[in-house]
Amino acid sequence: MPVTGTAPQPAPAAPPAPQAPAADRHGDTGRHARRFGLPVATALVMGNIIGGGIFLLPASVAPYGTVSLVAFGVLTVGAIALALVFGRLAERDPRTGGPYVYAREAFGDFAGFLAAWSYWITTWVSNAALAVAAVGYLDVLIPVNGHRWTACLAALALQWLPALANFAGTRYVGAVQLVSTVLKFVPLLLVAVGGLFFFDPAKLGAFNATGHSPVGAVSASAALLLFSYLGVESAAVSAGEVRNARRNVGRATVIGTAGAALVYLLGTLSVFGTVPHDRLLRSTAPFSDAVDAMFGGTWGGWAVALAALVSMTGCLNGWTLLSAQTPYAAARDGLFPAAFARRRRGVPTVGVGVTVVLASLLTVYNYVSGSARVFEVLVLVTTFTATVPYLLATAAQVFHLAAGRREAVDRARLARDAVVTAVAAAFSVWLVAGAGYTAVYQGVLFLFAGIIVHAVLAGRRRGGA
Repeated sequence: MPVTGTAPQPAPAAPPAPQAPAADRHGDTGRHARRFGLPVATALVMGNIIGGGIFLLPASVAPYGTVSLVAFGVLTVGAIALALVFGRLAERDPRTGGPYVYAREAFGDFAGFLAAWSYWITTWVSNAALAVAAVGYLDVLIPVNGHRWTACLAALALQWLPALANFAGTRYVGAVQLVSTVLKFVPLLLVAVGGLFFFDPAKLGAFNATGHSPVGAVSASAALLLFSYLGVESAAVSAGEVRNARRNVGRATVIGTAGAALVYLLGTLSVFGTVPHDRLLRSTAPFSDAVDAMFGGTWGGWAVALAALVSMTGCLNGWTLLSAQTPYAAARDGLFPAAFARRRRGVPTVGVGVTVVLASLLTVYNYVSGSARVFEVLVLVTTFTATVPYLLATAAQVFHLAAGRREAVDRARLARDAVVTAVAAAFSVWLVAGAGYTAVYQGVLFLFAGIIVHAVLAGRRRGGA
C-alpha cells in the first residue's frame, strides 16, 4: 500500500504497522521477483560498501599521508553508529525507501523529498565514480587507459551490464550480489592479512603530508574516504524486499558494516606498508601493486585486478538496484514522477533506466572535460549529497527520542540509543564540513534544482486535489 507517513502529530498514538508494498499493483509478482533473506541482505550491505572505494582510495588518500588511517578509524566509528540508527529506524518502519521513509514520517513531505532527491543523486553519481575506478583495474588486464574514448567506452559497458541484470529481476540481482561478495573476499583478505607479513614501515611516508593541522588533514581525507562507506543504508533502503525486515535489516546493516570496516582498515594498512609512498601516489590499481610487491612479478596483480572487477561489478549491481528503490518509494507518495513507481519482476525499471542513463552522461562529460582526477571529483560530490539523507534519518531518530514516543523508542535502550544517535549526528555534520567548499557548492546546486522539481510536483498534487 502507499506510504502513509505525514507530518508528525502531537498525539503519541502508535501508527498502524507498515505493510510491504502491494506487489501486484506495479507488476512485480513475476517469478523473477524474490525477497531477500539475512545472508543476501548482508551481502547487499557488504557488497555495496566494499566496491570501488577500497580498491582505489588508498592511492587517492596517499597525498594526505598515514593520517588518513586515523580518518578511517573515525569513519568506522561513525559508520557503525549510523548502521545502528538505521537498524533501530527499520525496526519501527520496515518499508522500502530507508532515509526517505524515516525523514518523511518524522518531518513531512519536503524533508522526505530532500532525502530521496539527494540520495538518488548520490547513487547515480556513485555509479559513475565506480565505473571510472573499475577502468583503472581493467587497464591492468587490457590496456584501455591509453586513449580517453577507449576508457570511456569501457566505463559505460561496466555500468550497463549490471543494469541489464537488474532488468532481469530481483532474483538475479540477489544471486549476482551474493556471488560477487563471496568472490571478492579471497583477494581482499590476501592483501589485508597477507600484506601484514610483508609490512615495511619505511614505505609509509609522512604521517601528515598536507602541511595543515592533523585535524584538518583527517577531515580532508575523510571526505574522500566517506565514499568507501556509502552503502551502510543498503538494507534499509531495500527493506520492502527483505524477509522479516524488522529483525533482519538491523542485523544485516551492523554485520555488513562491521565486516567491511575490518577489511578496510587491514587492507589500507597493508597497501600503505607494501607499496612505496611515491609509487602509491601515481597508482591506478594500488591493490594490484601491493600483491606484485608481496610476491614479485605481475601474476598476482592480474589476479587482484580480476577480483577488483568482479567486486566493482557486484557493487554496481547493488547500487543500480538502490538507485531505483528510493525514487520508487517517493513516487508512490507523489513526491517523484509517477513513472518511477512502475515495477517489473520486483525491480523499478524506469528508475534503473533513468539512473544508468544519467550516470552514463556524467561519465562521458567527465572524460570529455579531460579531468585528470575524475574519480576524486565524483567522490567529493557524493560526499555532500550522501550526508543529507544520513543527517535527515539521524534527525528523525533524534525526533523520536526527544518526543519520547513510546511506539518509536525502546525505553530499556534509551540511553544507548541516545549516545549512538548523538555520535551519528555529529558524524554527519562533520562530513559536511570535511567535504570542502567545492563539493558543498556543487551539492547545494543539485539540491536547489530538486526544490524546483518538488514545487512542480507539489503544485500538481494540490491542483489535482
